[in-house]
Amino acid sequence: MLPRIITTGTGRGMASYTVARILEVNHWSDRLFSFRTTRDPGLRFENGQFVMIGLQLGDRRLVRAYSIASANHDETLEFYSIKVPNGPLTSRLQHVLPGDEVLVSTKPTGTLVLRDLRPGRRLVMLATGTGVAPFMGVIRDPEVYERFDEVVLVRGGRVACDLAYADAAVRALRHDADLGPIVAGRLVDYPSVTRQAHAHHGRVTTLLSSGAVFRDIGQRPLDPATDRVMVCGSMRMIGDFRSLLDARGFEISTGIGEPGDYVIERAFVDGASANPVVDAA
Repeated sequence: MLPRIITTGTGRGMASYTVARILEVNHWSDRLFSFRTTRDPGLRFENGQFVMIGLQLGDRRLVRAYSIASANHDETLEFYSIKVPNGPLTSRLQHVLPGDEVLVSTKPTGTLVLRDLRPGRRLVMLATGTGVAPFMGVIRDPEVYERFDEVVLVRGGRVACDLAYADAAVRALRHDADLGPIVAGRLVDYPSVTRQAHAHHGRVTTLLSSGAVFRDIGQRPLDPATDRVMVCGSMRMIGDFRSLLDARGFEISTGIGEPGDYVIERAFVDGASANPVVDAA
């Protein structure tokens, strides 16, 4: 069966969506959930990119940007979301069930991609909250382990249950028959929390700037000569890390196709992920 395609807008502002079916929903806490959907066979994306996800509400559709948490070689799509009780979209989206339908835009985009990083020896991914989502696809990309000798994922949350989604994803990756042997001894996972006792306690910005992360894992400090960095999280977190990295001599990628020492998701900084858009059907 061919996917249903919905087009909205006109001219350069035109956007197209396919209708995807919910396959699985997991509620990780009272604040966080993930969902898996069917994937249009024609959808192509780079790991780290995002699409617009939404719901049809009568004659209108409500959409917002979501990073793709699944890898580009997966047959399904996965997304990770916060629950906003009065949020225009997430207040509804958090209640979807297997068999329900959601809209998925047909043109993935984003600046959190490998091709915008210069060659290096170690890849460091820095995430807070649901900002870990795009890195779930990145760490499952065999190209990452061809380009970098070491891969470090540093992720933070408020409490331990905020880490549960990525905990499960990393655990599954290590036990994957095909990818497990590739990541073994190469991928270092460093979770931390700010509001509970934990093996790693504190904001990821503080843990990185103090050098605690690399002391804890027994690796060398950040070095722009050898390290490449990807950053995804709140606007404040991204701003803090930009200041830290710039001060240490790292150069940011200036845009799609312009490689740098580190990348951020520029659309999310501009608020695309936080502000739902209502389109006329």
